[in-house]
This record gives sequence, C-alpha cells and structure tokens, in this order.
Amino acid sequence: MKNILKIIAPLALVMNFSSFAAVSVIVNDANTDNLDATTIKRIYLGKIKSFPSGGKVTVLTLNDDAKGTEEFRKTALKKSNSQYKSYWSKLAFTGKGTPPKEFANANDVIMAVKADVNAIGFVDSSEVTGDVKVVATFE
Repeated sequence: MKNILKIIAPLALVMNFSSFAAVSVIVNDANTDNLDATTIKRIYLGKIKSFPSGGKVTVLTLNDDAKGTEEFRKTALKKSNSQYKSYWSKLAFTGKGTPPKEFANANDVIMAVKADVNAIGFVDSSEVTGDVKVVATFE
C-alpha cells in the first residue's frame, strides 16, 4: 500500500500543477485595443473580424500539440481541440471563414505578432517576451 502511495502522490502533484498552466493572449505592442474574454472568444471563432479600433484582425494559433493550445481552447473558447478543428472545417467548407494561421511554437507566434500590428495570438504564459503585449490571461 505504501508503495502505491509513493507512485500516486507524485503523479497527483504533476497533474495538479499542469491544471494551473496559464496561457496569455498577445497582440503587437502598438495595438491600443482593450479586449475582454468575450471579444477574444468571438475573434477566435471568426465572429469578429476587426479590432474595436477598426484594424482587420490577423488571427494566429498554435498547432494542436503545442504547449498551451489545449488549455487556451478549453478555457477561452470552451472547446476541445477536435471541436475547434471541426468548427473551423465547417466554416471553411461553407465559405464562411478562413481558419487562423497555425504555428509550431510560441516563438513563431511571438515573431508574427511582433511583425503585424493587427495580429493576435496566444502562447504559454511562461514563454511571453517583452516584444509583445499581453491583453488577457486564461488559466
């Protein structure tokens, strides 16, 4: 019994810490828009195509297996990765939307956001740099 507890206790800690992973939504430093959770969700679901200031949004996402992707979609969008992919497949098939551009890692998203004043992306909070502005954090 003690041996089982020695195995289960560390696993429980790892599982508990992983549930506290934070994901930051980032925009270009020059972007002055304030975005709430509802607006971010609507942007990522293609329901809003411009920032409140009028600039056309360039939506960026991480690949399904990248750090922070599942957490962001679950907490910010209330969708699993498969639900999110299915949602965008339907919109693309019917011609009602173009899915966000996907990137392999946080550094690529940060560089793309840094280069485009109208870009919005998300990365694991631990990977945010001073090159971009955090507009929201989801845990």
